[in-house]
Formats: sequence, structure tokens, C-alpha cells
Amino acid sequence: MFDYVLLRKYCKDISVLFVEDDENILKEMHLLLKDLFDFVDVAKNGEEAFLKYTNYYKENKKNYDLLITDILMPIVNGIELIKSVYSINKKQLVMVLSAHSEKEYLVELINIGICKFILKPIDYETFLDDIFNISKTIYEKSQVSNVKNSNRIYLNDELYWDKYTKQLFSNNSVVKLTKKEFILIELLILNGNTIYSNDRIINYLWEDYSDFDIQIINLKNIISRLRKKIPSLNIQNNYGFGYSLEILH
Repeated sequence: MFDYVLLRKYCKDISVLFVEDDENILKEMHLLLKDLFDFVDVAKNGEEAFLKYTNYYKENKKNYDLLITDILMPIVNGIELIKSVYSINKKQLVMVLSAHSEKEYLVELINIGICKFILKPIDYETFLDDIFNISKTIYEKSQVSNVKNSNRIYLNDELYWDKYTKQLFSNNSVVKLTKKEFILIELLILNGNTIYSNDRIINYLWEDYSDFDIQIINLKNIISRLRKKIPSLNIQNNYGFGYSLEILH
């Protein structure tokens, strides 16, 4: 038997899309799920569900944490819905509601990667046990993710700097930098949104130099290379006085 207080803790920040064509089950389950989760969307068939799924991502820049769907539905059935979802998000957690007469579909569903199936009529105690276990998994993964994100400085939606590994990532791939590019990037990121004068940057990059004008040209060349290499990197030239790098957080 699960701990209800823990269940609410695990469910609190989880988003759910529930798909069912039977209106009575849809209303009943919607009320139950809203009592557990802060955000619950519902749909009556696979077509409507997939539209909501893609719109949710557009609006929130993330997918639903959990998809719960029936199998046999009009227009687009649950199997086709799951395949469509997996085509854009292979990591989506999916629970399937299935009648005894639909068992022939379960092998296919298990093979394509669903995490749980529940037989109808729904035993609510069993259902809540399953919700507890799945929500606990989602919650624990989010905690690990939060630790990882605490090591990151985000420059925009594509770029972040990992403070632990001291690497720049673009769309989760490491950006290869030369030694001078690395030194300059690190300086500007760790002092984000702060204008650094040309003098200070040059002194930081080249401790011993004899000709300031030559080093200004070298600095401009480094910045030009970085802008070509990473178009989304927003290095700003502040009226010829110096440079700054805009970061989000």
C-alpha cells in the first residue's frame, strides 16, 4: 500500500495526457487524475491527443511527463497514437488501458516500449499503486536533472556552459574550442552580462604582449571565428569599448 502524502509529493509537478473515448471513464478518470496531478489534459481519440501532445510541446518547450491511453478508439487508435508519439519522443512514458479482449495488441505495445498496461475494468487500488511507482520514477529523475542543471549556465535555448566539465554545449553536443577561444568564452560566461574592456580581455588572453594594436586585431579574429562557429552565441560589441556575453541564467 502506498503513502498518499508521498504520492502527492511525487505527482505535484507532473503533467499528464489521458486519452479515452468512453465519456464516462474519461470524466471519472479526469477527476481522479486532477486530484493527484497539478496538470491534466484529456482527449477522446488518438488524433485529438496527438494534436494536444504537439501543441503542449510548442507552448511549454517540454513534453507531457506521462501519457495514459486506451487502445481501441475512433479516428486514430491508441497504437497509432503511441507510434506517432515515439516517432518524436522515444523516451515518453506510456501507460495503456486495455480490455481483456484487446490482449492481442499488448505484445506489440510491449515491443514498442510502453512502461505499463492496466486491464479494464480498472482496479483503482492497483491503478494508484502503478501511478505511485511511475510518479516516483519521474520525480527521482527530475531531482537528478535538477542537480545537473545547477552546473549549467544557459546562454539561450541551444547553448549552455557546463561549470563542472568546463565545456560549451550546443544542442547537447560539445563545441570544440581552441585554447584562446576557450579562455575568452569562459571569461565572458562566468561574468555574464558584464562588459569587459578590450584592455582587460587582452591582458587576460595574452599576459605578455608588446603591441596593443596587433592584439586588438587578434581579439577581433577570435570573436569573428566564434561567431561563425556558433551563430547563436550572442557576443556583443559595446561601442568598440569592449565585449559582453548575454546569458539567460
